[in-house]
Amino acid sequence: MRDIRNILVVCVGNICRSPMAEALLRERLGNDERNQAAITVESAGLGAMVDWPPAEYAEELLAERDLDIAAHRARQLTPEMLHEADLVLVMETEHKKAIETTDATARGKVFRLGEWQNREIRDPFRKPRVEFEKVLRQIDSCVDDWVEKLRA
Repeated sequence: MRDIRNILVVCVGNICRSPMAEALLRERLGNDERNQAAITVESAGLGAMVDWPPAEYAEELLAERDLDIAAHRARQLTPEMLHEADLVLVMETEHKKAIETTDATARGKVFRLGEWQNREIRDPFRKPRVEFEKVLRQIDSCVDDWVEKLRA
């Protein structure tokens, strides 16, 4: 996976799961001196709540890890973003299907974030903090798997 230079993380609203995964991927890949600044990580949503800030609990939980996503604003997924991405990471199988149905050229580069654990990462939007904590633990574990694969 050495030819991966641009990763796009996708969920629905782009205010909960994908911004958390984006921040964790960026942090972990940035810590690798071999890949420093070589891999860009961005996020978008299939039905983005355009220009919305991150969900309160998403922002809060990442701040507790010294990751600041306060400046993030939700973006709608565009064909251009898909074409620029070398790897597209989605949260659920339905997201993958939606992207590949909309843009057949994306086939082969769209995977679930939880691919290596056969995991779907469900949306915590409008749920209590405990649900965001659960989702963040899942994302954290899945990001570790992808970083290992990208560094291999």
